[in-house]
Amino acid sequence: MSNGLQQYLIAHRGNINGPNPERENHPDYITESISAGYDAEVDVWLLDGKWILGHDKPQWPVDIKFLRNPFFWCHAKNIEAFHGLLSFGTNCFWHEEDKFTMTSLGYIWTYPGEKLTTKSICVMPEKGMNESTAHLSYGFCSDHLVKLEEILKNGGDVKNAFDKHEIR
Repeated sequence: MSNGLQQYLIAHRGNINGPNPERENHPDYITESISAGYDAEVDVWLLDGKWILGHDKPQWPVDIKFLRNPFFWCHAKNIEAFHGLLSFGTNCFWHEEDKFTMTSLGYIWTYPGEKLTTKSICVMPEKGMNESTAHLSYGFCSDHLVKLEEILKNGGDVKNAFDKHEIR
């Protein structure tokens, strides 16, 4: 688990201090978030036998060795990537706007605002959290991990802290 906390902290596309669309999913940016002590969610494509990172479109070629990082949560963007990532034993999942998606390691990737369990990864808490289950999350995937880590270390309420500071 990242940073000695009891919950995983996962950098959404490598972001830790807010969205940075120009750098999101770039291999160097992802590596920086890992070096800072966080896990990272990466968007992965497999096209013509080539592994490529990018959210809306494939942008940055990588090799499978890069993707086999134990700190990665690989979001497969096409069926070929999903099948390939599964065959390599990579921590991965596929979803669009599903409320819940099971990762290959058995975690529940949970859409913003949905109920959480002790196996849930709360995705983008800055976009909303279910008030009644916010305390249950096994981890968080966010663009604002530095702020989130501060809140968690100080024993703060994640939902109220994001609402109060209007972090989106």
